[in-house]
Amino acid sequence: MKICSICHKISGSDKDHLDCIQRRQVDLEDGDFKSKITEQLELSKNSQDLDVGVKAILEHLAKQKDRD
Repeated sequence: MKICSICHKISGSDKDHLDCIQRRQVDLEDGDFKSKITEQLELSKNSQDLDVGVKAILEHLAKQKDRD
């Protein structure tokens, strides 16, 4: 038995929990996605063509990217 290095709970095996490992991978991929989404969609060039909800989401992601 070992303590999971990600969630710090007891693991039944000598490794980290599989769901913790997968969650960490998704978080890393999500960070990459957030940093590249505005450039991929060219938010500053095509902002009139986007739906209001999509604009709000992309602006929120752009603000989060600036904070990180």
